[in-house]
Amino acid sequence: MILMGDIPRLLIIAGLILVVIGLAWPLIGKLGLGRLPGDIAIEREGFSFYFPITTMLLLSGVLTLLFWIFRK
Repeated sequence: MILMGDIPRLLIIAGLILVVIGLAWPLIGKLGLGRLPGDIAIEREGFSFYFPITTMLLLSGVLTLLFWIFRK
């Protein structure tokens, strides 16, 4: 249960996480995340659609593992 006093702390942590991801974005691009096999990219004249399903599954698995490790 999240108490009202915890919300500012959670917002600060979420903001810091976003800053770290933003700073690491060039490195993430060099690793090939977002262009993995299985990511859906459709480009047509005047239209583009991108759905990084494989990248999302990989990141979800890594984050789940990290949260499981640090919870203990």
